[in-house]
Amino acid sequence: MKTLTAKEEEIMGFFWEKGPMFVRQLLELYPEPRPHFNTLSTIVRGLEEKGYLSHTAFGNTYQYYALVSEEDFSRKTLRGVISKYFNNSFLGAVSSLVKEEDISVEELKELIRQVEEGKNDTHR
Repeated sequence: MKTLTAKEEEIMGFFWEKGPMFVRQLLELYPEPRPHFNTLSTIVRGLEEKGYLSHTAFGNTYQYYALVSEEDFSRKTLRGVISKYFNNSFLGAVSSLVKEEDISVEELKELIRQVEEGKNDTHR
């Protein structure tokens, strides 16, 4: 999965939230001063080239829709961060969060409980 720029990720957020849209509808979601129609259109076509969006033709206009779910994107992005910054160590990532106190001991215990329950569910 190719990485996204901040603007591309923002646009994908609109598709994940609103569903299929024409570029004109996407444009209306922005506050003033809105980006130029052609700018958004170019970014949307780029997202299609990257495999994040596809379209349905309606005459000479296209309605775009997401091919990648927000959940899949988040999961792959997280895996990329863990690969890049924690040498593929999920333990290293969690350890870093604990050290920075972004996760409390109670939250860590809850996470362990959820993991243990999840493993028990798969063995039933």
